[in-house]
Amino acid sequence: MVYGDLQFFDIIIFAVIAVFIIYRLRSVLGKRTGFQGQQNNKKQEQKTQPDQTNQIPSLLDNEIKLEAVYKKVNNFDHKLFLEGAKKAFEIIITAFNNGDKKTLKDLVSKNVYSAFETAINNKTNNPSAQFYSLIIDGIEDARIESGNIMISVNFISEQMLNNDEKSIIKNKDTWTFEKPENSTSPKWILTQT
Repeated sequence: MVYGDLQFFDIIIFAVIAVFIIYRLRSVLGKRTGFQGQQNNKKQEQKTQPDQTNQIPSLLDNEIKLEAVYKKVNNFDHKLFLEGAKKAFEIIITAFNNGDKKTLKDLVSKNVYSAFETAINNKTNNPSAQFYSLIIDGIEDARIESGNIMISVNFISEQMLNNDEKSIIKNKDTWTFEKPENSTSPKWILTQT
C-alpha cells in the first residue's frame, strides 16, 4: 500500500510540473486572440508601400557626384555599380588586347565598338599586354539625361607586357557607362572612353 501511495504522489508532482510548464509557456508565447490577422495585414501593407525618399548612403569624397543618381533612381547601389564597372574595364581591355570583337560588341556602344574595331584592324592593340593592377580613382560625373543614367568613372590601370614587371605601363582613363533610367537589368554599356 505504501508503494501505491508513492505512485499517486508522483502523478500529482508531475501534474503540478506540467501545469507550471504550460503556464510559463503561455506567458512567454502569449495567447491567440482574434486580432493577430489584422495586425499582420497592417504590417504587410506597410511593407508593400514603396519608400518615397531614396536613402543616400555615405559616399567617399571622390564618389559624391553619385548623389544625383541616388536622388532619382530607386534601388541604385554605387558599390555594385563600381564593382561591375571595374570588371567591365578588365573584360573590355582584355578583349581589346586579344582582338576579341565578339565580346566587345555586347559591352560597348556602336561608336566605341567602331573605334575599337578600327584599332584592332590596324593592329594597334597588344595581345601580349595583361593587367597588373586596376583601381577606381573616383567619379568624374554622374547625371541623368533623356531617361538615361550616365556615370563617368576614372580608372588608373597598370598593364605589363610579356609577363615582365619591368615593362609596366600606367594609364589613367575616364570611361562613361550608360543605361536607361527605368531598366532593371544590371547591364551597363560603355558609351565613351
